[in-house]
Amino acid sequence: MSNYQQIFRRKSFHRFKETIPLTNKDFELINHIINNVTPLDNNIRFKTILVKENKTSCRLGAEYCLLFYSEIKDLYLENIGYIGEQIDLALTSYNIGTLWCGLGKPKETSYDGLDYVIMICIGKVEASSFRENLISFKRKSINKTWKGKLLPFSKDVILAPSAVNSQPWFVENNHSELLVYRKLSAAKFGIVPLKVMHYYNKIDMGIYLLFLETCLNHFNYEYERILNKNQNSSKKTKILVSKYVYSNNL
Repeated sequence: MSNYQQIFRRKSFHRFKETIPLTNKDFELINHIINNVTPLDNNIRFKTILVKENKTSCRLGAEYCLLFYSEIKDLYLENIGYIGEQIDLALTSYNIGTLWCGLGKPKETSYDGLDYVIMICIGKVEASSFRENLISFKRKSINKTWKGKLLPFSKDVILAPSAVNSQPWFVENNHSELLVYRKLSAAKFGIVPLKVMHYYNKIDMGIYLLFLETCLNHFNYEYERILNKNQNSSKKTKILVSKYVYSNNL
């Protein structure tokens, strides 16, 4: 199944129950997926490490965790979100459940000169454990996330996961351009401080860009991505993350 199909099937496993032990073949598959991701920015060094869950602070019943490390540069958080979501969708297609675990911490906060960013907990589960319909998805209405002409996938891409379901994205469709923004929250989410939310929302935007490009590819759009590295947030309510110049000749 394609990654596009996994958009509707994936779910966040906040608790892993009755996991199926990963086999040597599963480990080969996971390593292949990790080693063949496409970064959002090729100029940012990163590493993805697979460790047992008991090597982290997470206690969700997952068998393993994927730890993401990166050098600190412009767009490094978006880059990790983009990379991690490729892995997330690919693992879903092989019935390996996932959870982006923002509060989890590894024992090693640095690796090969890179800083720890976030982790994804994983565990193999039965195929029936994944979503079979969209009933339980809780997402903002399309008019709160999209402005301008709708595209065939406008309602698909908002299914992207985000920290505490904050959904910080907003898209403006200006004829042949998609302007993708990160909205800045004016209030904290529950007990999560604003500074922390801004950190995770940058990762969320990388996840969203991966969803968006997965949809563009599925519907045979040609596009050019233009990333915005100058994201000064002073006195702004939304920040341009990326522009897509697109066309569809079908």
